Amino acid sequence: MPPAAESASISKGALWAGRIISALVVLFMLFDSITKILRTQQVIDATVRIGFPVSTIVGIGVTLLISTILYVIPQTSILGAILLTGYLGGATAANVRASPLFNTVFPILFGILAWLGLYLREGRLRALLPLKS
Repeated sequence: MPPAAESASISKGALWAGRIISALVVLFMLFDSITKILRTQQVIDATVRIGFPVSTIVGIGVTLLISTILYVIPQTSILGAILLTGYLGGATAANVRASPLFNTVFPILFGILAWLGLYLREGRLRALLPLKS
């Protein structure tokens, strides 16, 4: 399907809703990755509490930053969503293992929001996964 046809199949409301949802996801992921790269004390404490060595924090932050950048770029947004899903799956697993159930809600919610935002704004994904009413 040509790009113009993809854009035509998405309403302005869905496109803007997708952009807003995606922007919220991106802002959260950027904040999370930057605090890991800067190794803030809160991040160090949480990482140790979950059971990861402090030496992994920067690598996790860089991986998240790259995944988020790929999510933002239209040509690589689906790859970025897949990578963010993997990251958030790991966060869910770590939180289930080490934290109260309440902490597992956030990575699951952000994974859903990442895909919802992408679905609402990306014609290629809608073509791949059409929802019938």
